[in-house]
Amino acid sequence: MTAPLPVRPPEPPATPVSLRKAPGRRPPSRLLAPLRQTGQLFALALAVGRAVFRRPFQVREFIEQFWFVASVTILPAALVSIPFGAVIALQVGSLTEQLGAQSFTGGASVLAVIQQASPLIVALLIAGAAGSAICADLGSRKIREELDAMEVMGVSPVQRLVVPRVLATMSVAVLLNGLVSVVGTVGGYFFNVIMQGGTPGAYLASFSALAQLPDLYIGELKALIFGFIAGIVAAYRGLNPRGGPKGVGDAVNQSVVITFMLLFAVNMVLTAIYLQIVPPKGG
Repeated sequence: MTAPLPVRPPEPPATPVSLRKAPGRRPPSRLLAPLRQTGQLFALALAVGRAVFRRPFQVREFIEQFWFVASVTILPAALVSIPFGAVIALQVGSLTEQLGAQSFTGGASVLAVIQQASPLIVALLIAGAAGSAICADLGSRKIREELDAMEVMGVSPVQRLVVPRVLATMSVAVLLNGLVSVVGTVGGYFFNVIMQGGTPGAYLASFSALAQLPDLYIGELKALIFGFIAGIVAAYRGLNPRGGPKGVGDAVNQSVVITFMLLFAVNMVLTAIYLQIVPPKGG
């Protein structure tokens, strides 16, 4: 009788090449994900800055986006600026009355509206109304693979779609900031003179005594930067959705929240720099 052949144990399945770990390399940590996304956001901002000067410029797309952003933000901005100006005027008026400096109510309230309230109102409305629409539009194009088809045809989605939208948000923010400043100032004047019994002459005199042209310049500069941030964040989240249609909705919510956080942080930095560089009037 012949001895039975030894039974060899089954060999383990080969590990696919894509799942093998390279020697000496560790898998990317989840802690680095926010840093990568931040770098991608700055890379998109730089790409938009370079694409602005490339030709051909999408004039028609820019005009359409400008009209859309303006149409969804003009009326809400005007309506929101009235209570903002009223609250600031009432609060400043009550404080100056306690300190015995009622004559400076007008200048203090108007400076607060022009330097702080007006750019923030414009930026928040653009991020909430126009930015969410831009993010949803780009995100829907992404999940339908329209952006991939544009890249295959040699068309840059950044130059064709992102640049006109970012320029539109910046342009509308600058123009809308002037409207909000005027409406907020008029609302503050009305509530201070009518509700608190202030005198129109003292209100205007204190404004001319404390305000200066750099106050208007910093307000417009803030609006320009805030519009750029709102457009870039909305475009970035729209270009990088995750999980299909549900991912587009999540990207819209994330774009609004991220924009709000960046706006308040940048506003703090710009205000600190302005107060250090530009001396107060009469100082």
